Amino acid sequence: MTDATQVIEAPRSQWRDVWDQFRHHKGAMAGLCVLLLIVAFVVIGPFVWRVDGTYIDPDAAKMILGRNKPPSWAHPLGTDQVGRDMLARMMLGGKVSLAVGLVAMLVSIFIGTTVGVLSGYFRRLDGLLMRMTDLFLSLPLLPLLLVLMFLYGNLVKRAFGPELGTFLLVVLGIGLTSWMHSARIVRGSVLALKEREFVLAARSIGTPARRIILRHILPNVVSAVMVAATLGIAGAIITESVLSFLGLGFPPDFPTWGGLLNEGYVSLTTYPSRVIWPGIAISLTVLSVNYIGDGLRDALDPRIRGR
Repeated sequence: MTDATQVIEAPRSQWRDVWDQFRHHKGAMAGLCVLLLIVAFVVIGPFVWRVDGTYIDPDAAKMILGRNKPPSWAHPLGTDQVGRDMLARMMLGGKVSLAVGLVAMLVSIFIGTTVGVLSGYFRRLDGLLMRMTDLFLSLPLLPLLLVLMFLYGNLVKRAFGPELGTFLLVVLGIGLTSWMHSARIVRGSVLALKEREFVLAARSIGTPARRIILRHILPNVVSAVMVAATLGIAGAIITESVLSFLGLGFPPDFPTWGGLLNEGYVSLTTYPSRVIWPGIAISLTVLSVNYIGDGLRDALDPRIRGR
């Protein structure tokens, strides 16, 4: 008689199940690969391509042959209207655009999560916060951002400098006008969670509301927040590109992808590559982030996970 040893496997973690579901989503994995390549391009690229994207060669700027050059070994993406290297400017512009998208998303998610949790958990605050959310949803966001840039642009630039001031104004403007959808998503999740058994049990033993929110509510709305965050990055990048394209974003010597579009559309018929490269970068970034959001939504949904 032989002794049989039974091997008990350790329980799989929830995040491992999420990753297994996510990596089977072909669009999400393709989007993740593309986004990682774009991030490597704007972060690691300047260490490889050591050309100053803000340097204006006086001789090239004066000579017609030095401006709007086609792609070559010296300038793989050509040059702009004053002889600056477009590849280096694409790297600088991508770093700014991605930073704006990330920080604006954090501001938006923080406000939206706070409003959603308070509105969903405290019934007395629900009406007030949701009416405020409806008010912001009814406002035309792009004209509101344009008004903010007109009214406070010079004031903030004088206080923090032209580059940092514009960055703060753009980030706060986008974040303060794009939190409403995440607030509604979080509120719906909290309304369902606060009636669950573990929340009712914690409430029955006298656990303070602050502790219930931090220990039981917030960890269970992370999935909804993550999906909203990925979509928020895409929306913030598009909004910043629109502002820069309209000439109300960063100064001309501080490139962004939207600013490069603004500089290149004047010579669209004669030098279309000046518009094609930043347009492709914006499109690929937004498309990849949207696919990642779709993959996260499917992976974090327990009804779909495991299929």
